[in-house]
Amino acid sequence: MTIDTIIYEKNGALTSIALMKGGNLKEVDIFDGNKAAEGNVYLGKITHKIDVANGRAGYMIDINDGRDAFLNADENGMNEAEYTDGQSIIVQVSQEKRAEKGARVIRGLQFVGTYLVYCPYRMNVEASSRISPLEKMQSLRRLVMENTVGQEGWIIRTAAADAEPDEITDEMLELRRKYDAVRTKARVEAAPCLLYAKPNPLFEYMAANSMTLDKIVVNSRNMEEEIRAEFDGDFEIEVMNEPFKHFGLDEIIFEALEKEIRLKSGGRIFIEETKAFVAIDVDTGDDRGYGSISRLNEDAAFEIARQLRLRNLSGKIIIDFAGSSEYRYMKPVLEILEREVAKDPVRTHVVGLSRAGNVEIIRVRRRPSLSDILSVECPTCKGTGRVEK
Repeated sequence: MTIDTIIYEKNGALTSIALMKGGNLKEVDIFDGNKAAEGNVYLGKITHKIDVANGRAGYMIDINDGRDAFLNADENGMNEAEYTDGQSIIVQVSQEKRAEKGARVIRGLQFVGTYLVYCPYRMNVEASSRISPLEKMQSLRRLVMENTVGQEGWIIRTAAADAEPDEITDEMLELRRKYDAVRTKARVEAAPCLLYAKPNPLFEYMAANSMTLDKIVVNSRNMEEEIRAEFDGDFEIEVMNEPFKHFGLDEIIFEALEKEIRLKSGGRIFIEETKAFVAIDVDTGDDRGYGSISRLNEDAAFEIARQLRLRNLSGKIIIDFAGSSEYRYMKPVLEILEREVAKDPVRTHVVGLSRAGNVEIIRVRRRPSLSDILSVECPTCKGTGRVEK
């Protein structure tokens, strides 16, 4: 999916970023600077070991995030070491804290650049499958492998296909420096403490959409100067006080918290976030012969793929489409879903049609959903949406 405009607004610790195409909102990301963000590296302190399902174990880690983070003891290399309560350990946030759950952390650090991802101790070089032709991918792998030093691994990102060799080798040096700075700080600081903060997410979105980006709107002159210092791209930068209000994004985001979405055809989609999974129901609504059930489901498939990104819904997603659930009727709907979620930068997999006739999707969870960020559970109904008579 291509993006032509990025709207950036920072108010205190809260940063909001909207990705637009043709004046339409495609994705929104909201970050709280006071919380441990995905990608941040911490010197954590082990508080205690816990037993989880099927004889597995894990560690609760204090990273000064208000709630202990969870570290899976089955992570590669963890079973080779014995950790004790109170011990310091370097970890990276892989999933941010949400609602009732603390963050998840890993020991396998990754430092993300524009062209590469640096993975200390991984010992291999991988490349994005989107790099083509194959000869280009192979030449990039050779370049990175020739400049690899010692025990380290790399992931070559899609953007590397358009980079010059010296840009890639320069970034290798820069990412190594970031890791060295983390190790140096960890030797002198007391846990828990932040060792490395993920760069401003705006820059990552700019790099990912550099080929199609026409305009960036920000609410700070200082941010404008940072952008010009970081990027030398062919795009316009506009500064205004309340860009989200100007573009009507606050209202769109508010609508994204509603459970019901009305389709142009007259049908409706209901989205319910539960602790176990996200339930989505497609209903014919006011559709009275305007079109077939098949057309309604196909329209709903496009909108559902859009809502997954807009609301940042993740984990297990179960969809009950309207009408018959026989595969011959659902095949075109599944094809639309597979095609649309393939555009999602977050790994999303359409599992298929279950025996119960529902469509199942798995979307990797890295950050809280939009509703988790912008709302809290009702103390009266405890999240059921119903109150006592």
